Amino acid sequence: MGYDRPGDRLVLGVPRAAFRPSPVFLALVALFVASGVLTWHGFGNVRFDVFLFVVSGWLVSLCLHEYAHAVVAYRSGDRDIAHRGYLTLNPLKYTNPLLSIVLPVVVVLLGGIGLPGGAVWVDRHAIPGRLRHTLVSLAGPATNVLFTLLLVAVLLTGPQLVGGPLEFWAGVGLLAFLQLTASVLNLLPVPGLDGGNMIQPWLSPAYRRMYDMFAPFGFILLFALLWNPRIGGWFFGAVFSVADFLGLPPQLYVLGRELIRFWQG
Repeated sequence: MGYDRPGDRLVLGVPRAAFRPSPVFLALVALFVASGVLTWHGFGNVRFDVFLFVVSGWLVSLCLHEYAHAVVAYRSGDRDIAHRGYLTLNPLKYTNPLLSIVLPVVVVLLGGIGLPGGAVWVDRHAIPGRLRHTLVSLAGPATNVLFTLLLVAVLLTGPQLVGGPLEFWAGVGLLAFLQLTASVLNLLPVPGLDGGNMIQPWLSPAYRRMYDMFAPFGFILLFALLWNPRIGGWFFGAVFSVADFLGLPPQLYVLGRELIRFWQG
């Protein structure tokens, strides 16, 4: 698998290299930090700086979301997940880079919502107990919820403590809104998504077979639900209500959504 180098120390029978952050992930983190600095100082085209800041930050969160799934699965009994490269935080290791990376970024740019992305393949037969299966599925959305709360806390204290340009805080606001929408979307009980996978182990065999039949079409089902005006209205109404409850300033994430479309400015 590319990890068995001479002298590599083993962790529970797995080479330590299987746990090292990949250069791809480290490059994304570096881009996120660098673009944040550029946005803060207003260097060059600020709209493009915000675009890089938000997109790289979103991709970093996708990697951490999937890493949370993988590390809980590993701790729950699926040791082979380390050999599949999921513990290196490399987004190129996901089962479908197009659906995992490209599509979520396109939806962020066009719609301003955090579409669930990434996909780690978990050997469910290696994990005993229904609760462990639920925890594996819950780990990813829990990461999005944590990021949402952290970013909102930064927004509510940062501008008063350190000041800074509006464009930077608009980028942070949009990232917080993306994490919030991703949290809600990932927790929906849709077959194939994390919310559905959380309840799948607890279904009766007949319902589980039906669930497994629809699971490959989870993304299509999600788009169909959001496309419905009534259901889409309920969803966004719920998201805006939670955002208001948390104190997320709407003017910031709305401005952030405008700024990342740098080609329109």
